[in-house]
Amino acid sequence: MDAIVQTRSGNAADFFVDRHVREGRGAKPAFVDERRSLSYADFCAQSQRFAAGLAHAGVRREARIALLVLDVVEFPVCFWGAVRAGVVPIPINTLLPAELTSYILADSRAELLVISEALLPALAAVFPALPSLRQVVVVGQAEGFLSLDEFLAEGAAPPVEANGAEVAFWLYSSGSTSAPKGTRHLHASLAATAETFAARVLKIREDDVVFSAAKMFFAYGLGNSMTFPLAVGATAVLLPHRPTPDAVLSIMAKHQPSVFCGVPTLYASLLQQPRLGLGAGSARLRRCISAGEALPEHLGLAWEKVVGVKILDGIGSTEMLHIFVSNTDEKLKYGTSGVAVPGYELKIVDAAGTELPDGEPGELVVKGDSAAEGYWNQREKSRRTFVGEWTFTGDKYVREADGFYRYCGRMDDMFKVSGIWVSPFEVEGALASHEAVLEAAVVGHEDADGLTKPRAFVVLKNSSAARDGLVAELQAFVKDKIGPWKYPRWVEIVEDLPKTATGKIQRFKLRQVA
Repeated sequence: MDAIVQTRSGNAADFFVDRHVREGRGAKPAFVDERRSLSYADFCAQSQRFAAGLAHAGVRREARIALLVLDVVEFPVCFWGAVRAGVVPIPINTLLPAELTSYILADSRAELLVISEALLPALAAVFPALPSLRQVVVVGQAEGFLSLDEFLAEGAAPPVEANGAEVAFWLYSSGSTSAPKGTRHLHASLAATAETFAARVLKIREDDVVFSAAKMFFAYGLGNSMTFPLAVGATAVLLPHRPTPDAVLSIMAKHQPSVFCGVPTLYASLLQQPRLGLGAGSARLRRCISAGEALPEHLGLAWEKVVGVKILDGIGSTEMLHIFVSNTDEKLKYGTSGVAVPGYELKIVDAAGTELPDGEPGELVVKGDSAAEGYWNQREKSRRTFVGEWTFTGDKYVREADGFYRYCGRMDDMFKVSGIWVSPFEVEGALASHEAVLEAAVVGHEDADGLTKPRAFVVLKNSSAARDGLVAELQAFVKDKIGPWKYPRWVEIVEDLPKTATGKIQRFKLRQVA
């Protein structure tokens, strides 16, 4: 851990990339994807060549480049090659529609874009409308574009000198409630997440093989597949495609990872697979984590029973770079987000910023060294979110008497019924624990008298489960489980729920429908 702390004062690429060659891990696999394995030595050399390519292309230090790259070994090569050169890489969600991707490219004023060949056709038409974008480099082959192999130049320069407080990279927020915001992270932020969550909760080891179904284009996946394995010299397995249950189980069987990082929706889908068993197919599996959305209690209990490994659920954010509240080996309570990760301070406050006692819902605020510097060109939102040393999460939480933090929903998702706060997540968890339900989403909706009551949208495990009397059965089920005033007055059976590309339910869209 001391070695991790030392990197806070310099360019993060030296610790996370070059150090492994100096310490004799050059021949060890750093990243493995469907096509090939990349050793630490080759990873270091190729990141140097990408940095040299940037210099040859005239991309200056502190300029920004965008990475619209699938989860393949070229992603870390480009990301860390840019960090090495003092250029700011911006990973972009590969599942966004073209108009949002175009918005991010324009907003960030990226000078260069690295894009996977498969993603090029949907975006090529927008390039002429982006005056800042001077060059497009393709991972693969595309007529009229320079390939990444051609872009890489000869060079073996060390990482440029950088202050730990210098901006290293940006991540754009998921845009679940507004347009994506460019969040600026520092060199030292990477080490901060490695020495806290990775070292103290995940307890990552050099002999680990990590597989994250969550992609590297957003904070959770970036930490899982890059920061944490590279902090200790472990190996990461990358999946470029959608993490369907079949694809995930195939990776588990083939690569035998010891650490699996998923999201609640995926855990729910995997539990429906008949071939899921001990270790989820990996005899080496020792650790499972979850984030992105709160994990319902029944999913954690079911996974542990079938797979034989606990799920350590937690909450992180783009603004804090990774998880800062989590369940741990020592403190685990399914249905909660856990306790403060060592290195972070938490409090729950009301609208005036006054700290609230246990049992009262309010906004969760966090203090820790991984906090972003702020949003790009969003002064008012930066001032609302980053207040001194504290970051306001926008999440409504209750701290229970035993110290565990229970998620209630986003601040704008909560509503009162008969004067009592109702958490949509609590109602959703109750519905999802019914044997016929795969997932559910709940929003507030006014009745004929103008009073707000819960309205539920439910996805069934099997469409054949839809039957006369199911709605009444679900309503009675919720009444018995969490209280009669919380049951959904309206229940709609739907085929799917609107979500962001990172799997978060877009309740604001459901409110519009309602």
